[in-house]
Amino acid sequence: MLELNIKNETSRLRAVVLGSAFKNGPTPKVEEAYDPKSLEHILAGTYPLEHDMVNEMEAFNIVLKKYNVTVYRPEMIENYNQIFTRDIGFVIDDTFVKSNILPDRERELDAIQYIIDQINPKKVVRPPEEVHIEGGDVMLWNDYIFIGTYKGSDYKDYITARTNMLGVKYIKDLFPNKIVKEFDLVKSKIEARDNALHLDCCFQPVGNDKGIIYKNGFREEADYLFLVNLFGKENLFHITRDEMYNMNSNVFSIDTNVVVSERNFTRLNNWLRVNGFVVEEIPYSEIAKQEGLLRCSTLPLIRD
Repeated sequence: MLELNIKNETSRLRAVVLGSAFKNGPTPKVEEAYDPKSLEHILAGTYPLEHDMVNEMEAFNIVLKKYNVTVYRPEMIENYNQIFTRDIGFVIDDTFVKSNILPDRERELDAIQYIIDQINPKKVVRPPEEVHIEGGDVMLWNDYIFIGTYKGSDYKDYITARTNMLGVKYIKDLFPNKIVKEFDLVKSKIEARDNALHLDCCFQPVGNDKGIIYKNGFREEADYLFLVNLFGKENLFHITRDEMYNMNSNVFSIDTNVVVSERNFTRLNNWLRVNGFVVEEIPYSEIAKQEGLLRCSTLPLIRD
């Protein structure tokens, strides 16, 4: 049996599901794009190639193995994007929550069923159909659960809005002992530089008391100020619109002092090092073209 345990974003990682880029399929058609950044690259002819993405994910795998993390991979489905395991499920404490994802992506869950089968069935839950929630919007911070959402009345018009207020309520009801705080995120169907697809596209904690944040990813200044007050402004690294577009907040912590980051994130990586972090730099800029990065490619199962 897998004894799940996830209470925050940064404690020592022991087991994780890392996505896969094998047999990723051809470049999607314009109408198949799930987000504005993929669309941009489809139109420009710069959509990432399978072998480049496989190499990037292998670089990530090597770093995880270096720290003796148990790495699970999804079973391969031909011609199917299985990179972003974060979307399809997430662990809170010792409970695995299956996401209600976009219907086209349902088979991604089937590909990790062999892992879910190793979890106590009483600890696996699936929200009702009207409840939308994806792992990229769910962030644990000890007593807190941060959840990205979109409160606009036009929610249903946005394929980029992935977690609704019913999702927030579902988590509140499931974990009454936690402080659940939702954040209203900025969405765009057409401009990737103004689209916070998930909460981890505009915020992520690192270490014990620090974080990476993009102020304009939040529709309400009060939501941004909540995090400033909680973490302290001096502990937050503020990223620019272009850095948000390049997914600078979507790094991944293996431990409180070890962060896996993209090698081109010069400003961020310098800040991390100045603040005492070991930065494991890897190439991940091709995968970034699909509006997802390191955190998006992982589904942590066990942290100390």
